[in-house]
Amino acid sequence: MITRDSLQRFVFENCAIRGEIVHLDATWRAVLDRRDYPPALQSVLGEAMAAAALLAATIKFDGRLSLQAQGNGPVTLLFVECTSERAMRALAQWDGEIKSSPLSQMLGDGKLAITIELHGGKERYQGIVPLQGACMSETLEYYFSQSGVALAYPDAPDTGASGTSQLDTRLWLAANVHQAAGMLLQKLPTDGDEADSDAWVRAVHLGSTITPGELLELPVRDIIQRLYHQEHIRLFSRKPVSFRCSCSRDRVGAVLRSLGEDEVRSIVVEKGKVSVDCEFCGNRYEFDRVDIGELFAVDVPSGISPTRH
Repeated sequence: MITRDSLQRFVFENCAIRGEIVHLDATWRAVLDRRDYPPALQSVLGEAMAAAALLAATIKFDGRLSLQAQGNGPVTLLFVECTSERAMRALAQWDGEIKSSPLSQMLGDGKLAITIELHGGKERYQGIVPLQGACMSETLEYYFSQSGVALAYPDAPDTGASGTSQLDTRLWLAANVHQAAGMLLQKLPTDGDEADSDAWVRAVHLGSTITPGELLELPVRDIIQRLYHQEHIRLFSRKPVSFRCSCSRDRVGAVLRSLGEDEVRSIVVEKGKVSVDCEFCGNRYEFDRVDIGELFAVDVPSGISPTRH
């Protein structure tokens, strides 16, 4: 099977609208290969993974963006991470049988958070809203509609007192056992009146005619031709996307240090070693008595907190 793991941007030449289309093939299957998710949960997680890639593509940053939904329903956690280099990982946690149902029922009462962490311990940006909507695209569109959530974006345009602005955003997402895909449209700010005032409404209306099958199967050029053959569209080069976990022995060691020496040593006394499995990629990290001694002999500079994964 040919993989098309990539993001591709397009813009409407005569109006302030941009778009992104993502296809995840091997990247998505790498997530499914590491855990046996129920079919209904596979669809939701795949859509969330496509959405995170699209959101990361709309901003300029050097770090990682995470999309996290937590609730009290059968699905307790959805987590997706996409770095500025377009390396992705994802996981979900659930309890009991998962049936096909609206997202709000799967997750129950909860919150959606989008977080950007910049490399080098710089600023951290986050927007949090209540979970709303029957599917991931509706939930994210609700997120964008709320005041203050643009704080999640380092390059959000400054509109004055609040320092943030909200950009009209629409998403279409789809996933199956082989592929995940998505398309995003975003209305950009302008300095004055647009020559084509109906362009946004028209772009959204045409975008809404895309079917999940077309989104998953058609090449980007065919999607653009199918939807916007009467518009002047400029299509940019493809950017590759891949699965890659950011776990490491150093990061696991930092987590163990955060637990405290007494607790970690008690585990070694009981079990002979400390074993930690990464939930994202399945890598196992083991620390014996000597490793633990070296771990807590290292002085960690003040002001640096352990990084979770």
